[in-house]
Amino acid sequence: MDLFDYMREQNMETESPLASRLRPATLEEVVGQQHIVGKDRLLYRAIKADKLSSIIFYGPPGTGKTTLARVIANTTSAAFVQINATSSGKKDMEHVVEEAKSHRGMYGKKTILFIDEIHRFNKAQQDYLLPFVEDGTVILIGATTENPYFEVNPALLSRSVIFELEKLSGEDLKTLILRAVYDKDKGMGSYQAQIDEDALEFLSDVANGDARAALTAVELGIMTTERSEDGIIHITLDVASECIQKRVVSYDKSGDNHYDVVSAFIKSMRGSDPDASVYYLARMLYAGEDVKFIARRIMILASEDIGNADPMAITVAVSAAQAVERIGMPEAQIILAQAVTYMASAPKSNSAVNAISKAMSVVETTRTPPVPPHLMDAHYQSAGKLGHGLGYKYAHNYKNHYVKQQYLPDGLTDQIFYEPSENGYEAEIREYYKKIKENPD
Repeated sequence: MDLFDYMREQNMETESPLASRLRPATLEEVVGQQHIVGKDRLLYRAIKADKLSSIIFYGPPGTGKTTLARVIANTTSAAFVQINATSSGKKDMEHVVEEAKSHRGMYGKKTILFIDEIHRFNKAQQDYLLPFVEDGTVILIGATTENPYFEVNPALLSRSVIFELEKLSGEDLKTLILRAVYDKDKGMGSYQAQIDEDALEFLSDVANGDARAALTAVELGIMTTERSEDGIIHITLDVASECIQKRVVSYDKSGDNHYDVVSAFIKSMRGSDPDASVYYLARMLYAGEDVKFIARRIMILASEDIGNADPMAITVAVSAAQAVERIGMPEAQIILAQAVTYMASAPKSNSAVNAISKAMSVVETTRTPPVPPHLMDAHYQSAGKLGHGLGYKYAHNYKNHYVKQQYLPDGLTDQIFYEPSENGYEAEIREYYKKIKENPD
């Protein structure tokens, strides 16, 4: 390390963001995540014994994935290398592997490779690591906000232990906030600031389990608030709410939480709970979800889960989709709310889904029989000679505009695909079929 490297590290320790400066150096300083770093837990014992195997940290932003990696770096006797998958590539990993081989061969020293945002590496990049994790050249620590079972190669997963980090609790966040305000070594205690109890409660609540969001708000509040006449910087509720600006909503439009919220949104409408449905709608809108995406989901549900139990549902859904495209936010949220509450309140049926699923299955698994001759097109020139269309009974010439005749191909005449439910308008459809089929003439 030369003089410039030393000065850069010293400056980073004093000038880096508060959330970075407050990162714990030891396991005892870690706040939260006791389900994996408690004294009787596997990870705690492995870190203390310096016997780590490859691991993946998975959890929402601000829950301590990088923090735990830094704790390991401070605890282990192994060489520790950190790269970020958003700015690194195969060449960086090749360099790390060569260095790891040298450490292992010359000094018998292990190398821990911490890859932040590991899900950003593509399959080929992840595959490159596999043999070196397999033979112990490197011990991998991966950190990801995405579900590793979807984003990390199965072969790499099978050689790693997955630890899922949870959102920090309100009490955990209070501990960190108080440490940030009053700790003179790592926090901002030298600024002589005080935080009011209601401001503490507010920040610990609205940060929504994200320590980084809470600590950033504290730092901003202390750095931008003038001292009172008593010489103290007072972090009041007004200061706190201004500094955090907008409630932190856990919702990544490209990640797991996105799909979890969308899933809850759909299932709430399907389950006829308008309150839950409009709540999840609000969460998506608040987080900036594309209104066209929401409208598409509503249209799908209108046919998939309501169908002919309320044939107006698809009309409402399509109209809402067209309206939100033309109007945009913020007014579009009213239109979406109307459509969502309509869907949630409508009678439900998945008969259309069952019908097409059964029909597709038959088409896929059986031979393709010809259309019955009397249903074939009789208008082209040679149709009459071939007997196409002969014997067809025109339904409108009969009572109730119905006449019994064969419509399905030979060999499939006993198949029933559409079975109307007893809900909503489909109950009337059932009665209608019963009426016309019992008294055909």
